[in-house]
Amino acid sequence: MGPSEMPGSSGTTQSMKKTIGHRGVETTTGETTYKKTTSSALKGAIQLGITHTVGSLSQKAERDVLMQDFVVVESIFFPSEGSNLTPAHHYSDFRFKTYAPIAFRYFRELFGIRPDDYLYSLCNDSLIELSNPGASGSLFYVSSDDEFIIKTVQHKEAEFLQKLLPGYFMNINQNKRTLLPKFYGLYCVQAGGKNIRIVVMNNLLPRIIPMHLKYDLKGSTYKRRASPKEREKAVPIHKDLDFIEDLPDGLLLEADNYNALCKTIQRDCLLLQSFKIMDYSLLMGIHNMDQASRARERSRGNSGDSGGSEGAVTPDQRRPQVQKSLYCTAMESIQGEARGKGALDSEDHMGGIPSRNAKGERLLIYIGIIDILQSYRFIKKLEHSWKALVHDGDTVSVHRPGFYADRFQQFMCNTVFKRIPLKLSPSKKSRGGGQGGLRRAPTLGAPTALSQSTGQSAADGRQVHHSHFKSTDSEADSGVQLGRPDLVPRTPPVGENPSDYEANLSTSSLGSTGVGATSPPIRSVGVEVHKSANTDLDRHRYRKQCRHIL
Repeated sequence: MGPSEMPGSSGTTQSMKKTIGHRGVETTTGETTYKKTTSSALKGAIQLGITHTVGSLSQKAERDVLMQDFVVVESIFFPSEGSNLTPAHHYSDFRFKTYAPIAFRYFRELFGIRPDDYLYSLCNDSLIELSNPGASGSLFYVSSDDEFIIKTVQHKEAEFLQKLLPGYFMNINQNKRTLLPKFYGLYCVQAGGKNIRIVVMNNLLPRIIPMHLKYDLKGSTYKRRASPKEREKAVPIHKDLDFIEDLPDGLLLEADNYNALCKTIQRDCLLLQSFKIMDYSLLMGIHNMDQASRARERSRGNSGDSGGSEGAVTPDQRRPQVQKSLYCTAMESIQGEARGKGALDSEDHMGGIPSRNAKGERLLIYIGIIDILQSYRFIKKLEHSWKALVHDGDTVSVHRPGFYADRFQQFMCNTVFKRIPLKLSPSKKSRGGGQGGLRRAPTLGAPTALSQSTGQSAADGRQVHHSHFKSTDSEADSGVQLGRPDLVPRTPPVGENPSDYEANLSTSSLGSTGVGATSPPIRSVGVEVHKSANTDLDRHRYRKQCRHIL
């Protein structure tokens, strides 16, 4: 691409190299540009414009949002020398437009964002440009306190968001439990004859918490793999096929969190489908708590001093000063309960959803649905038709909204997130006849093992498992019986020949489960079947036992 001219922040011209969409890079300084406007000039114009529009809005009386409020556009001109309404600045002249100011003021109030907090976050310190913006050609800025993301959007996306606002207004009032983006403002900077439209949203992946893995998931498999250039980054953003390879067993969630998450995804997809929105993604950052703990231990070991614990504090140990936005963390998004300003999670989850991988490592998941300003317009229909000709139409990312929503839900709730299987408690095991409800008697003689049932019919799929028990003749005489799982079976007395008892059978309920003739003697309630006694000693013992039972 040949060199082109662009206005810098001081009015000088520089040459550009390598553009992605409207995003470019200056050859000499290496500064990012957008539509030939330098990033520093754009950040300054954004902060000046937001300061003015929020301040002027505070002078307007509070009232309900009306239908015409969604289409209102306010404009103010910022000459470099200043005016009666605007301060002087060292950037080129620009015009700042604010879309639907009354409606967005209501959205900010709904999320607990006061005007002074909003101004302080965005305008008190310089905005931070993200160095990993992706392949969309957009610029991303984050506020210094990690609260807000500012993204440049195309004309069609801004126009679609304006049309979406009434339905978005209705949905937010009905359901605050959503993974959809929280929109706080829509603006436009006119500089150098170009319109640069920006949207202010909640920040999904806080910089204060290091993300060990990042994924952009659509539920599609066609060319859904991170490029070699993306993999060279410190923390690349992987895609669907990478997730299947990296985490084939998915992410394991507690049952309550899994159900809440899947229900939230279902509701959000239904809303997006009703607006004919498709090609959205689930952005997910994974913080590995065990890996971070090991890194801290290595850091302390390398420091070699006792006071290293304070100096080795990593970002995941620090907490934000004040949480200004409500319903903005991943955990609040699926539970729909705002924890209030300054409130902190007792388990130090920092708003992430607790999870585990197949190795059992503790994870915190930060998620949100992004890129929802893609409507299934004519150009998208053409894109799907063309991709369907060269590949399986059901696997490409661009698809009709209904199919896209169903595929997205299935992939997230069946492949990405999985429920941790419930383990039977000891009480449930005892009710089921397991070992948990059996009493073990003290052993005075040699143990006698109870084998599993072998006479069970093939039609009956049940199995009867017997534990190994030890008993004495005194316990048998005292009436210890096995008619239920909580009764100990009688074993042959010590010193006697066990073969004398091989033919002992029980008429209790266990007899119907197919216990074979080789089973040890089983005593029922008051009923026994014995072989005839061959000796006087056997007859005497038999009479004694009968009298004891009666």
